Amino acid sequence: MATPTTEIVEPKREDSLAVRIIPFVDRYGVLLIVLAMVLVSFALEPEVFLTWRNISNIFRQIAFNALLALGEFLVILTAGIDLSVGSTLALAMMTVAVLSKAGAPWPLVVASPFIVGALVGIVNGLGLTKLRLPHPFIMTLGMLNIARGLTNLISGGVPISGLPTPVRFLGAGDFNITSPTETSPGISLPISLFVLLVTFLAVHLFLQYTRTGRHIYAIGGNPQAARVSGINVNRTLVLVYGLCGMLAGFSGLLLAGRTNSGFPNAGLGQELDAISAVIIGGASFFGGRGSVLGVFAGALVIGLMRNILNLRDVPVFWQQVLIGVVIITVVYLDVLRRRAGSANA
Repeated sequence: MATPTTEIVEPKREDSLAVRIIPFVDRYGVLLIVLAMVLVSFALEPEVFLTWRNISNIFRQIAFNALLALGEFLVILTAGIDLSVGSTLALAMMTVAVLSKAGAPWPLVVASPFIVGALVGIVNGLGLTKLRLPHPFIMTLGMLNIARGLTNLISGGVPISGLPTPVRFLGAGDFNITSPTETSPGISLPISLFVLLVTFLAVHLFLQYTRTGRHIYAIGGNPQAARVSGINVNRTLVLVYGLCGMLAGFSGLLLAGRTNSGFPNAGLGQELDAISAVIIGGASFFGGRGSVLGVFAGALVIGLMRNILNLRDVPVFWQQVLIGVVIITVVYLDVLRRRAGSANA
């Protein structure tokens, strides 16, 4: 009688490299990208890049995109997307300009973009949950056109300049660290950077230390399990889209202050930069994963990339090509990370 033999099946070694590398990239990847961008930028433009004026300009330029990205991040955490943030920015910005021109008191002017942005976001959330649309792409794509149309209607399609001092202070003001002298221009940081840091800190605390923040992560991880566990998914989604819209309105306020005007074509395509910053910062398109610090780093990467390309006089069209390549690469890394997680499970 033949003795039965036991066949030893070796574990699949497929994706073994990904299993080892992806966790490291997952934890430190965006910081390595920022460091690499700084080193490359310094090597290409050593006399300009590290000047205080250029550094201040980088932070001023990323402020409004970082706020857009922060709102987009909240939506992506729920495995959603908001394509209307650029148009919401423009609508909020033109609301500021129209109210200023009409002679409205400055507290109302400053509050208006938050109100307009929140209303747009709440409509997005209600449309998604009440109409039971199959994906937020549909609702927010429609809102992209609605908000852009309203922007042109209230402005007549023409820019409006001349905004109150508090608005200009938020978008273009500086905090002097050292006073200028005859031999030195002094050191200053944009007020918009301090506003940005406070906002990011507030959202971080909200996500990490509140029940609603934990619910947002849970919905992105598994919406059905979240419902079963007693989370009011629809209400949370409306809140998330409302916050996203409000942050887009805030972004419009900073941009209006920076340019001392409102112009109806503001924010065109800006939703793509916001989504890019979120994905580069390590958030997953599949939801339930990401951090506020990563979003800030992602926005900084986009800002550094545009800064050095501008310093090198690279045409804006090639900038779009490069950012598109970066997005595809980062999303592919996200896919590899998920495969590595499945292999370890």
